[in-house]
Amino acid sequence: MSRLPQAMTVVEIREPGPPRALRTAHRPLPAPGPGEVLIKVAAAGVNRPDVMQRQGAYPPPAGVTDIPGLELAGEVVGLGTGVSSRTVGEQVCALVAGGGYAEYATAPAVQCLPVPKSLTIEEAAALPETFFTVYLNVFERAALAPGETLLAHGGASGIGTTAILLAKANGSRVLATAGSARKCAACIELGAERAINYRDEDFVAEVQSATAGKGADVILDIVGGSYVARNVAAAAVEGRIALIALLGGARAEVDLRPILVKRLKLMGATLRPQSIDSKGKLAQALLTRVWPWFDSGRLRAPPIYARFPLSEAWRAHELMESDEHIGKIVLQVGASG
Repeated sequence: MSRLPQAMTVVEIREPGPPRALRTAHRPLPAPGPGEVLIKVAAAGVNRPDVMQRQGAYPPPAGVTDIPGLELAGEVVGLGTGVSSRTVGEQVCALVAGGGYAEYATAPAVQCLPVPKSLTIEEAAALPETFFTVYLNVFERAALAPGETLLAHGGASGIGTTAILLAKANGSRVLATAGSARKCAACIELGAERAINYRDEDFVAEVQSATAGKGADVILDIVGGSYVARNVAAAAVEGRIALIALLGGARAEVDLRPILVKRLKLMGATLRPQSIDSKGKLAQALLTRVWPWFDSGRLRAPPIYARFPLSEAWRAHELMESDEHIGKIVLQVGASG
């Protein structure tokens, strides 16, 4: 590792606050620990939890760097002890608990995946956070099957576009909600059978209409709050509701009777605090089941709406907070391939 620089440019959070609280700084290169790799970052994805961390509402887990960024792609340039699954010079994308907004970052080797041959390095950088999240909640926990119907709330978001693409590749039907005609059109283009503008349509009635009264088998909810009761109404018998964020609030009033009558499952999960072992198992499942879909042309990457240089991460956060984007936002860190 002697050829590597001793310092790197990072983006740090000066103090909790608005997007301008993000600033560039110089820090020593991190050293990969046992089971980790050091990655020269080419690009990093920007996600809603990054914004929450900047605002002071989502601190990193104990022992994790304060540098934001939960996903990245680049070249492996160093190996920690015990790593045999990765090689120096390999192009990978990785899920990390923090540190993505930097020129170099460490990642558990088991949380790295090869960059699919059909994707650019920037597209690969925008995969891990949403792909791990959607696969865990929609496929492993909610067990969406081919032929079943998924309702994806926030269909034009990073999570939503990923859910639409993965569910379609899985052979499932997809309905989505979004907040504008432009976003609804994007959901349809990605493969949703029906896109419901939640600002002027009742998604419960529209889901029931689209499914001939059956309801959605799986509902992926990033809203919470008042949506919980409405999800119960929109769900099919034996339906599964996967709650992964609380953009609409952390409290809900729900009539429990339809949960009993419909035999529903209401489940929740977050990804960041889970163990390296759990995330490694998710990575292996993605590599085995989902990554071949890229090679066969059955699956494409979520759209990248905007790219910003690392020094302008604050602009990426402004865009994220404006809610104008469709798909993913990416920071360009090093040379892309």
